[in-house]
Amino acid sequence: MMIGLMLTLAALAVVDSTSFGTLVIPVYLMLTSDRSRVSRLLIYLATVAVFYFLVGVALMLGLSAALEHFGDALRSRTAYWVQLVLGVGLFALSFRFDPKRRAKLGKPERRFEPRMGGPRVMVLLGLTAGALEVATMAPYLAAIGIMTTSEMAVGQWMPLLAGYVGIMILPPLALMGLRGIAGAWLEPKLERLRDWLTKHSASMVSWTLAIVGFLLARDAAFYLFFQ
Repeated sequence: MMIGLMLTLAALAVVDSTSFGTLVIPVYLMLTSDRSRVSRLLIYLATVAVFYFLVGVALMLGLSAALEHFGDALRSRTAYWVQLVLGVGLFALSFRFDPKRRAKLGKPERRFEPRMGGPRVMVLLGLTAGALEVATMAPYLAAIGIMTTSEMAVGQWMPLLAGYVGIMILPPLALMGLRGIAGAWLEPKLERLRDWLTKHSASMVSWTLAIVGFLLARDAAFYLFFQ
């Protein structure tokens, strides 16, 4: 059970690592600064990581308190049926986020190009990105819900939450390391990655909803049909 939970959380964290705040913005910042200013990008990533960790702790404690009062109801077959329906609904909703649909409706493509600034600017950017995304980061919220319903003690879910946040910021850290080793070779590839991420942002939302929906539905189906 614990291994399955850890794999599910890791999968959700990998999905979260491709979000706008955890990958697209860092790539933009890397391309708009020289390697001597890498510390400012680290400040941004640290801000995002701490923000999400603290939000996760607050949610876990809040949901845990709710479980103490409504635990039986939240772990009932009815609750798991609701989770199953929600998961299937998110999976179905993912098909509506087709990039071609926006073009057919004549809506312009959305682009956001952040710029490198001082330490305070990086902290503010990290907090802003986290605040804007946290309510829409379905994988993160799903992970919090799964950990809460698993009835783990603080000493169990705290390291899992820290590991989750660590996985979220791992891709930009890896890209920063590669850039330091092979900057001239990697730079044009980062440019292409930035363009690709911007172009396929709608598809990323679609895939995020599909994966989260599948994981929620799978988790509920396990309790409903295999226990």
